Amino acid sequence: MKLPHILVVGSVNVDMVVKSPHLPAPGQTVTGGQFMMAPGGKGANQAVAAARLGGKVTLVACVGDDAFGRQAIKTFRREGIHTQAVARRRSHPTGIAMILVDEGGENLISVASGANAAWNHTPTFTRQMRNLIRSADMVMLQLEIPLKTVVAVAEIAARAGVPVILNPAPAGPLATLPESTQRSLLRHVTYLTPNEIEAGQLSGIAVTDEQTARTAARRLLAMGGKVVIVTMGAVGALLADGQTSELIPAPCVHAVDTTAAGDAFNGALAVALARGDVSMAAAVREACLVGALCATRLGAQPSLPTQRQVKRYRAMQTP
Repeated sequence: MKLPHILVVGSVNVDMVVKSPHLPAPGQTVTGGQFMMAPGGKGANQAVAAARLGGKVTLVACVGDDAFGRQAIKTFRREGIHTQAVARRRSHPTGIAMILVDEGGENLISVASGANAAWNHTPTFTRQMRNLIRSADMVMLQLEIPLKTVVAVAEIAARAGVPVILNPAPAGPLATLPESTQRSLLRHVTYLTPNEIEAGQLSGIAVTDEQTARTAARRLLAMGGKVVIVTMGAVGALLADGQTSELIPAPCVHAVDTTAAGDAFNGALAVALARGDVSMAAAVREACLVGALCATRLGAQPSLPTQRQVKRYRAMQTP
């Protein structure tokens, strides 16, 4: 079977994680935490997730010309990810994410973008993207890199007839722009995958339950989205395509850290859709399972499951 080629254009960070009994309030210090440092960034996480699930992955990203950046590239190569399009920037450090996690797996994240904000939009970059996109079965985008880059890549992919998954995280940079600008991007996106908060920010409709998720999804479809998948954590994911909508439940697990669960979901979704051998609902169901499994372990990339781990978990759930 031909491996699906996934092109991920996105961010690379180093995650510095502290797990504490509870998240601090403003001005409060919480002691007794557990510290770990691991590679992260939504683009990198989704690339690793797709690679571990059987995708042939190429990553387009920017890192600093520093120890963190060099280590990140080594990590990607160890995962089997093609790194020829990962640029090093001497003028910017590798991105850093400070992550606080409580005992229930909820988190707070603050990011210093660093090299993730240092993209050069030159004719050479455009030609490189055209060549890479033409060879891809799926393009994955997020919003931790300049919006100008996201829009340009989505337009190139649309012209090339290559499907695009946009995980609009964080949604703030897009949500604050005029609706006409949002529409110009969404019309080039095949699959839009916001979580509840991001769906609310983009649609203007607070998502608190299944019904409000359906309403927000309809609004996003009207804004130009072709397929909208609202991820809702432990509840599952709402799949809407303009004709029907379906809530697909997630497996029940004990969540330890939800930091990269959305990235695991998107990586799994990309691989399943690019393979083309399952229905849309089945692809979302698989993504829900992978996202739930990711949430049972601490850290971003360390928690992303492999094909073997997913198969073992699925077998354990079968009576």
